[in-house]
Amino acid sequence: MIAIIDYGMGNLRSVQKALEKAGGQTLITHDRRDIQVAEKVVLPGVGAMQPAMDRLKELQLIDPILSVAAEKPFLGICLGLQLLFNTSTEGGQTSGLGIVPGSARRFTGLKVPHMGWNQLNIEQGHCPLFQNIENGTDLYFCHSYYVDPDDESLIAGTTDYGIPFTSAVWRDNLFAVQFHPEKSQDAGLKILENFVNLQEASL
Repeated sequence: MIAIIDYGMGNLRSVQKALEKAGGQTLITHDRRDIQVAEKVVLPGVGAMQPAMDRLKELQLIDPILSVAAEKPFLGICLGLQLLFNTSTEGGQTSGLGIVPGSARRFTGLKVPHMGWNQLNIEQGHCPLFQNIENGTDLYFCHSYYVDPDDESLIAGTTDYGIPFTSAVWRDNLFAVQFHPEKSQDAGLKILENFVNLQEASL
């Protein structure tokens, strides 16, 4: 079972439908017990980091997320990627979950949000999430902030929007993407299928 974390800031039904089309069994939940017993966990999200963090704290989901992100296949999507980082420059500075060292920064001198189709440059061809995904595949983006990891070895994919920015990270069981696979047609479904089919022994 794949737990999709519901904290009130995400297109949950679209993510759920896409995961189910990719072969997954899903549960949309904000129950910490459901999250802790799930085989895999997805943290979606759209919007701003500060209200997202406030909502996760209110629902007492910080500790369960930290726990499952350390040991189970975990996928962050869009804001769910940014939340994994230490901080965001939004509103001066906002603290995130601190799972991935680094910060989320706002695009400067560019039209925001960065919205629409753009190419994924695969930086780690052996990343399980990108099996059978061609380098340069177009995926759907909608965001005003991008992540800047302290450890460049975690960068699994990049995309160019005025500047090259990190569009995917990977560390062991932890995966996160800036694009929306649930809105990215066949390529997005294939990425979600790869996540659904992950076996812990292969991580």
